[in-house]
Parts: sequence; C-alpha cells; structure tokens
Amino acid sequence: MADTVREIERKYEADSTTRLPDLAGIDRVATVVEQGVEDLDALYYDTPDQRLTAAGITLRRRTGGRDAGWHLKLPAGPGEREEIRAPLSDVPPPELTSLVRARVLDRDLVPVVRLRTRRTVRELRDAAGAPLAEVAVDEVWAWPAGEAEKPGAAGVAGRTEARWREIEVELTGGGERAPGLLDEVERALAAVGVHPASAPSKLARALEETGLRPARPEDRTAAVASGKGGAAPRRKNFGEKESGKKGSGRKGAGKKATAGDLVLEYVREQLRVIVELDPAVRRDVPDSVHRMRVATRRLRSAFRSYTKVLDRGVTAPVGGELKWLAAELGVERDREVLTDRLVTAVADVPRTLRLGPVDARLRIWSERHRAESRDRVLATLDGDRYLALLKTLHALLEDPPLRPGAGRPAPEIAARAVLKDYRRLARRVRTALDAPAGQDRDVALHRARKAAKRTRYAAEAARPALGRPAKKFAKRVKRVQQLLGDHQDSVVARGALRELATQAQQAGEGGFTFGLLYGREEARAADRERELPRVWRKASRRKYRAALRP
Repeated sequence: MADTVREIERKYEADSTTRLPDLAGIDRVATVVEQGVEDLDALYYDTPDQRLTAAGITLRRRTGGRDAGWHLKLPAGPGEREEIRAPLSDVPPPELTSLVRARVLDRDLVPVVRLRTRRTVRELRDAAGAPLAEVAVDEVWAWPAGEAEKPGAAGVAGRTEARWREIEVELTGGGERAPGLLDEVERALAAVGVHPASAPSKLARALEETGLRPARPEDRTAAVASGKGGAAPRRKNFGEKESGKKGSGRKGAGKKATAGDLVLEYVREQLRVIVELDPAVRRDVPDSVHRMRVATRRLRSAFRSYTKVLDRGVTAPVGGELKWLAAELGVERDREVLTDRLVTAVADVPRTLRLGPVDARLRIWSERHRAESRDRVLATLDGDRYLALLKTLHALLEDPPLRPGAGRPAPEIAARAVLKDYRRLARRVRTALDAPAGQDRDVALHRARKAAKRTRYAAEAARPALGRPAKKFAKRVKRVQQLLGDHQDSVVARGALRELATQAQQAGEGGFTFGLLYGREEARAADRERELPRVWRKASRRKYRAALRP
C-alpha cells in the first residue's frame, strides 16, 4: 500500500565554510533540536531519454533514514510536491510505476544515477514542542548508476563522481500550521550569505554534474505535455502584443499567429492536461475524472471544429478513440454527478415524507455503482488501447496533418470555425423547440446540448486569436449548455429513481419517496424547457457573432 505526503521545501547552496545561523526566535520557532546524522543511499530511475526528469518527476529507491523505501515525487505547485511512498522491493513497485505510465508510455524504467547523502538534521519546534520544520545540511555524492563508486573522482569530464553540499528546509507541521516560516528561514540564511540552489532537485544537479544531460522539454513532444510544477508552459504566441503585454480585445490579439499555431497549441495543452491528470485519476483525487474527461472532449472537439487546419482523414480515427476514452471516464463521472444530485434531492425531502430506509437504499446503490465504475476507469488507464491513443497523439503533434488553412491568419480561421459550429447549434435548438414533449424532445435537447458544448469549446480554443469577443461568446453559449445539461441530468436521474424504486419495492420497502423525487425531476425538466427560449435569445444575439469576425 502506497502512502502520500505533501512535501513543501526549499533548497540552498552551501560549501564547507557554510554555518547555519541561530534560527530560534524566528516566526514561531522556540527551539532548535539536533536530530543526529543519517546516511542515505538512493538509486534514481527514469527512461533512457529521461522523460520523468523532463516532467519534473522523480522515482527513487532509498535505504537509510526514517523513510526507507520507494519514493515517487509528482509536481504539485511551486515549491511543492506530492511524495508517494511504497515499501522496499528489488524492482519499481507497480503501484508507483502505474502513476507514470502516461509519461513513459512503453519505455522501460532503468537506474540512471545513484546518490549517497550524509544528512545532519535539526528540527524547528514551537513553544509547545510541536515540530514546525526540518533543516538538513546534506553532503552529497553522485555518480551514474552503471558505474562503480569512485570516491574522490573528478566529476563531469570522466562521467564519474560529483560532490556538493546543500541545505534543505522542509515544513513538517503543515503549510497551514507554519505560514511564512519558510520565508523567515530564507531571510535568516540570506543574512549569512546562503542563497537558493540553482538546481531544482538533487537529481537535476546530479545529472548535470555527472555528465548525464537532463531531458529538455523541447527534445520531444511528450515532454511538452509535462507541465513542470503543475503549470502549463508559458508561450507568447497568442493574446499578447509585441511588448509582451496581454492583448485586451480582438484587435491585435494573436494577429501574427497562424491557424496552425493556434490549433496545435490548443491540442498540445489538452494533451498536457490528460497526461498530467492521469496519476490523479488513478489516485481518485476529487474532480480529476471530470477534468480529464473535459480535456478529452475538448481535444476531440478541436479535431471536429478545425477541419480547415487539420486533415479530418487523419484526425477522425483519433477522435473516435477520444470518444471512447471520454465514454469510459464518463461512467465514473456520471455516477459522481448523479449521486450528488440524488443525495441532495433526498436531503430536501421532509422527514415525514421519507418512507422506508431511503438513505440506506441510496447508499447501497451508489457504492455498488461506484465500485463498478472505479474498476472500469482503472482498467481503461491500464489498457493497451489507452496507451496506443497517447502515443498516437504524441505522433500527431510531432508530425501534424496540416491542411492549407493552417497557414492562414488565426483570427480568420478561428472565427469561421466558431460560426460554423454556432450554425449547427442553432439548427439543433430549433429542432428541440419544435419537438413534441416527451422522449423526442428529450433526445433533441440532448443533441442540442452536445452541439452547445462543441461550440463553446471552439470559442474557447479561439480566445487567444479573437480575444474578448470569443470569451463573451463562449460565456453565453455555456449558459445554454448548462441549462440543457441540467435537463439531461434530470432525464438520467429519473431513470435512476425508477431503478431505486423498483429495488425498494422488491425488498418490501415501498417506493413512495423515490416516486416523489421522480415527480420533482419531471417538474425541474419542464422548468428548463420553459427557460430555454429566453436563454437562447440572449446567446444568439447577432452582435455576439458579429464581434467574432476579424
């Protein structure tokens, strides 16, 4: 079983003459307690082309110290990482390697570099004796994993040993319990001439100083999908004027970028999100399934909307696979949404009208469906089909199937794509409004909802080129999508309520409360249908579309 801890730390340069200042009295620190010396031996793993390093991820097997075992560190924000730990074993444990599968794809994880560290630890405690942070002075030796240890060897030229000294300051009492402590410690260190380390990690410095060049994000498209530190790489192609300031509106925003630049950057960003969220979905992080599904749908929509840029003959099969992935993720996401809706609905029913074990029946139903959907999501991410899709997407970005329209100005092609999708949405809304009440209208409204989502995604993709007009247009269409989404959720909820009522009836519990909720959902859906003409009139005003045209 893997354990997870949040690592919040800072690193500093040191040498043989460096002496720590007295840290007692800064912020909430009352005492500094010596914790002794630890000898640590770590073997770091990566692919031969260092894909994990390119993504700011480390995987190591470490012995010695208080936390011997396997450690996988994932970026979680500036200065923060999620450290996932597993017990010692001879080979990388599957519970950790599965979390980097989307990064390494079909490459093997092999030993890259070995580090030995002699660590002298001091613990910073508050007046009550509670730990706030640890300050460690590390003597580090590093050499390539395939070479024997060579104490005293020179360094880069011979690709042998590198040696340095550094200081680590890590919060142990939690970021909420020690706000500002790291800043105070940093100021105290700076006062004695100690400055932040130039390398982001021991691994990065070891690879550099032993002559093993770290992978650079520009080396391969997969690394572009890394998003070091949890943030997307900063690019200046879109939405910025020549001065580097963000463009505030349509005029001048992204004018020099081509449609190919616009679309490929959007595709690259959605792939980055999918890859970045893969370990979060596997670890059942809240909202991760939803966000990964949205990125999958946005990517598929981009292929369908921007056919003047990317060859539909190439992207259509990829879009089919993205549709499959979204559907597999949707099983879990739809269950989450439906369960939340039903739990809220039951809570709104007066106790006098909750006849029978309604809460227990709903809980049993939810847990059964959760187990099934969770297993299905994990099987999908572990499967060959998902891996093949990721490889195909990387290959598509490395050699994009560009059409002549890719060389046209981004605003021109983006506006055409958004307006084309709008016309499709308008036809579907009219069809839904004209459809007779009942199942036919439900189906038509659901189709309109999907068209609204595609139009919104096309407008969002166009924002770097079209500026505020695309943002406003997407916002209006989103309101239509949300209304239609609530209607569709009501349709699905009624199906679940029928199922629950049947199960309750068969168990001799009675289905009155579920029938009551069914009626409420019918009324809610009818309300959304009555609201649609008004919401659509606002979203379909000509001025919003006119503003999109360059």
